[in-house]
Amino acid sequence: MITTSLFTLLPLLPLVSAHGWLNSITIESPTSTSSRTYTGNIPNASPTDSPIRQINNVDPVKGTTNEFLSCGQGAEVASQVVEVNAGDSIGFAWVNGDAGPWVHNAGPMQTYMSLCGDNQTCSSFNAASASWFKIQEQGRITAGGDWFMSLMNTGAPANVTIPLNIKPGNYIIRHELIALQIAQVEGGAEFYPACVQVSVIGDGEGAPMEDELVSLPGAYSDTDPGILVDVYSNPDADYVFPGPAVAAFVSENSTASTAANTTSTSSTAPSSCKKRRSVDTIHPRTLSRVMKSLLSQ
Repeated sequence: MITTSLFTLLPLLPLVSAHGWLNSITIESPTSTSSRTYTGNIPNASPTDSPIRQINNVDPVKGTTNEFLSCGQGAEVASQVVEVNAGDSIGFAWVNGDAGPWVHNAGPMQTYMSLCGDNQTCSSFNAASASWFKIQEQGRITAGGDWFMSLMNTGAPANVTIPLNIKPGNYIIRHELIALQIAQVEGGAEFYPACVQVSVIGDGEGAPMEDELVSLPGAYSDTDPGILVDVYSNPDADYVFPGPAVAAFVSENSTASTAANTTSTSSTAPSSCKKRRSVDTIHPRTLSRVMKSLLSQ
């Protein structure tokens, strides 16, 4: 019986480890040498103070009409709201289902923001009613080459810059990875969204236009050319990012970018690579329960 359980477990482990979540964010200011790191909650664990909304499952969100497309599987509001300055850089450290470096390497990374309202903090804001605008999108590093997402396979974070000219206020930042390794069939694309609650400090007046605001779900279709796509058969083809364009007020020198000193085929300019801080190997409860169940058979 133990032998049977172990054989059953073997194909399960790679599948779970290929999934993942946003483990932490690190905020850095161009005017300061110090940084602040905030750790997210392990999926389905008892929540602690964090500005990262906790999900309850490491699986990807599947389907563009899925209710969890906004902030991730079963995402709950977080207890903290952290202050960031316009122009600050935020490093999003994603991990796989075993808390190791991110596994997927093909697909875009996109960043959205939404105002939580003038009289409401983001710790009580329902993301289902958010009006999102895009501040960043990144595809391949070079035409026909690797994707920016692949840089996280070494443990590096995805670095995003808060627009320097953005109007101050309470915002949710939504960072999204779209894994396209099985996107050749409709419904195959895997969405990994995560939401962070912030209060932006600054004196800018930048804001999206009405026609740049979208709902999630709502902004994507399962047949969009950037979602239903074979990224392997024609790697030299231009990638069509799903959703709206980057908001017009986001100037080129204040847009987000992930780590690399090379020419980008996305609408943003790359920055230098930063190493992610080491992550303790902690396994989500969803995985440990499965393992215990299988090994007890």
